[in-house]
Amino acid sequence: MLKRLLFAILTAHSLAFSSLSQAAEPIVLLTENFPPYNMASNGKNFAQDENIQGIAADVVREMFKRADVPYSMTLRFPWERIYQSALKTPGYGVFVIARLAEREQLFKWVGPIGPDDWILLGRADSHFDITSLEQARGYKIGAYKGDAIALFLGKQKLNPVVALRDQENARKLIDKDIDLWATGDPAGRYLARQEGITGLKTVLRFHGAELYLALNRQVPDEVVGKLQSALDALRREGFVEEAMARYL
Repeated sequence: MLKRLLFAILTAHSLAFSSLSQAAEPIVLLTENFPPYNMASNGKNFAQDENIQGIAADVVREMFKRADVPYSMTLRFPWERIYQSALKTPGYGVFVIARLAEREQLFKWVGPIGPDDWILLGRADSHFDITSLEQARGYKIGAYKGDAIALFLGKQKLNPVVALRDQENARKLIDKDIDLWATGDPAGRYLARQEGITGLKTVLRFHGAELYLALNRQVPDEVVGKLQSALDALRREGFVEEAMARYL
């Protein structure tokens, strides 16, 4: 009986120590070039720690600092590689990623960090009264060739005018070569700003998604909770909005 009791006590201590050790290990955070949320400061497909910038990089960095959770941050390519690493490797995470129903049970989630919506942008002086894509059918819509948004509009028989680079649509919109620009938010506004164009107006938001930090299922719930609390505090304090403003 005494042996069983000692075994149970030692096992409980061992499990507790294992959990604490895992929590103390730095979480390996992976990301990709996805401006303005994550991007390498040198524009390449590999960067680490402070050489990664963007809205999400700034927010995640401050979130881990506030939560007092050690981490490393690496930007790599391609997406599938980093996604699978976070999915299969204990102590790993990936950001930013859409929280989809089919992914819900695959990760532990912290967020939302920001939106990834599909929108129609118009010039600052434009006056559209559009509440659905169907009402946009009579207008010339610019989109990015091969992009999911352009493909979606094509399936809706809206026949977008495609450009080889999405930022070209910002200039085409200003030059009135197109009436509306179908793009992502906030990515479109960021690309426009790189072209020196600001003040574009959101005419219609026709698809909504939220972006998160996804953590491997083996990351302790206590760590996930600390990170979520830190992010909630950052949002209340206006830090997330300030991060958006820095890049947009």
